[in-house]
Amino acid sequence: MTKIRVIFFLITLAVVGLAGIFASYYARGYRFDYKKFKFQPNGILVIKSEPDGASIYINNELKAATNSSISLSPGTYDVEIRKEGYLSWYKRLTIQKEEVTQADVSLFKNVPSLAPVTLSGANNPVISPDGSKIAYLVLPNTNLGNEKAGLWTIDTYSLPFGFGGGSKKITDGDLTGAAYTFSPDGRQILLSVSNATFLLDSGSFISQSERVNIASKKESTIKNWALEKSIKDQNMIKGLPGDLPAIFSKNISNFVFSADNSMILYTASTSATINPGLSRELPGASTQTQERSIKPGQTYIYDIKEDRNFLIADFLVTINNSDNPLLPAVRWMSTSKHLLLTLNGQVIIMDYDGTNRQVVYSGSYVFPNAFPFANATRLLILTNLGSPDSITNLYTLTVK
Repeated sequence: MTKIRVIFFLITLAVVGLAGIFASYYARGYRFDYKKFKFQPNGILVIKSEPDGASIYINNELKAATNSSISLSPGTYDVEIRKEGYLSWYKRLTIQKEEVTQADVSLFKNVPSLAPVTLSGANNPVISPDGSKIAYLVLPNTNLGNEKAGLWTIDTYSLPFGFGGGSKKITDGDLTGAAYTFSPDGRQILLSVSNATFLLDSGSFISQSERVNIASKKESTIKNWALEKSIKDQNMIKGLPGDLPAIFSKNISNFVFSADNSMILYTASTSATINPGLSRELPGASTQTQERSIKPGQTYIYDIKEDRNFLIADFLVTINNSDNPLLPAVRWMSTSKHLLLTLNGQVIIMDYDGTNRQVVYSGSYVFPNAFPFANATRLLILTNLGSPDSITNLYTLTVK
């Protein structure tokens, strides 16, 4: 009887041990090949999508629905995510053995909807450095009266529906031809008209009769703001690995961190090389082609966590602020995983590595005036909807 118990114990121990070994191999991506009668080292592809329930096609073959894991042998695959009513997502992914490759997919509507934010006109929108506010002019209009004329701001963290739903009047009067810019922290606006300059609070109203002319302090204010921005920039980059702080100080003309501070969008002013191995390589890191030799006039994304550098645009663009209305603009979206690219007649959303470029709007708008909202479901564009006889207004473009 004792021998039988020992035998059963040993059998149980062997079964549990084999099950543990099998589970360990399975978790590491191995799958049993019945033809070769042995475990083969596979990788795991995890696809999550927003919205979920989309179809996963691998090499044009339907495999599963999103929010699932797929075992694949090591190699390069064409992965496409499709869902009715949305633009398809596509990327070429490399699967490594015993590694989990995860793709977080945001799908955008193929028929976005437009809704007006302003009704009395909007001109020359300018976005604050942190992307939280947009300033714009309402000019005098004989059809609508002059009570709306002045400088306005709109909060991109709100969800406006119609004029006033998130818009705030900062000052009044006929400001035709005025120039204005935000302070580095977005709390003030420097407004310049003909022979006068005013420093305004970006969150409260002051009438034109109460404005104080600070023309004599304009240059010093601009210099102080430039110094404030420079100090902030230096504090942001000093913690970067390796020789990156020196590169960003000497070879970069403009840069903006993502909302979660994990990536940097920048334009090179002179050539430089970002040395490899600045941080430890992470399992399942991006396998997209990167470019570590940067060239002047080209725009890149540096991923701090994964130590990877991606070419975003090989043509001259402005970053975040519309400081040159003749150039395309690239702006961060709040997801920290997507970029907004404005081209003449097109608005494009792309992944942070420059792939999966999707045209979310194609048509008439005042280039390059398209801006992201904080919740990433909407964009803000300036357009007259193609009617030359109509004034331009700001519209929300619902993309998700």
